[in-house]
Amino acid sequence: MARIAGIDLPNKATKIALTYIFGIGRTSAAEICSKANIDPERHINDLSAEEINDLRQIIDNEYKVEGRLRTETAMNVKRLMDIGCYRGLRHRKGLPVNGQRTKTNARTRKGKRKTVAGKKKATK
Repeated sequence: MARIAGIDLPNKATKIALTYIFGIGRTSAAEICSKANIDPERHINDLSAEEINDLRQIIDNEYKVEGRLRTETAMNVKRLMDIGCYRGLRHRKGLPVNGQRTKTNARTRKGKRKTVAGKKKATK
């Protein structure tokens, strides 16, 4: 099992296995394979140590992945919250940020439903 950027890559096609690294998607994986002159269909366990080292060098030098990328993303969100802009306030409240509706369909951001007691009917 190859270890790149602190992630153990599974024995799958190289273009798929590279996507297990945070910050690398299908397109980036294909680019990395072409830069390293590796067939994207070859499985990770079939690669030589030299080829894995080539992949590691390309990813380290040209891509922001894993810890550095997570830190940068967190800092961007923190900056929005600190300056108090609309998007920062939405992040702070845990609501959808990009203009989605919240009356329904915001469960991923809002979390599990919390029941609120209804108004009691006034009797005459």
